[in-house]
Amino acid sequence: MLLKTKSGRLVELPTDEEEAEINAGIAADPDTYELNDEDFTRMRPAYEVLPEIFGADIAAEMLKPKGGRPRTDTPKVFTGIRLDSDILEAFRATGKGWQTRMNDALKEWLKEHAV
Repeated sequence: MLLKTKSGRLVELPTDEEEAEINAGIAADPDTYELNDEDFTRMRPAYEVLPEIFGADIAAEMLKPKGGRPRTDTPKVFTGIRLDSDILEAFRATGKGWQTRMNDALKEWLKEHAV
C-alpha cells in the first residue's frame, strides 16, 4: 500500500504479513527491546552522562556545537547595495555561485584600477 505524505512523497507501507515478520525479528533480537516508562524515567541528557563516562574535557569537546562554515581569516561582510537591474540579472543568469562571480569581478576591477 502506498501512502502520500504532506510533502507529496510516496511511502510504501508493509503488508500485514511483512509487518508481522518485522515485529517477530525485533522480538527475537536479544539486544533490542521496547522502552517502557521506567526506562524513560532513568534517561538523562548527554551533558550529564558524558562527563561521567569520558571525563569533563572530552565531554566538553563532544558537546561543542558542530557545523556551520569554517572560520576564515578574511570573512565576507554583509552589505546592501543598489545595482542596475540589467547587471544583477546578467550575474544571476549565470546560475549558482553568481554572487561569488560578482565578488571576483569586483576584485579584478580593483587590481586593474588604482583606488
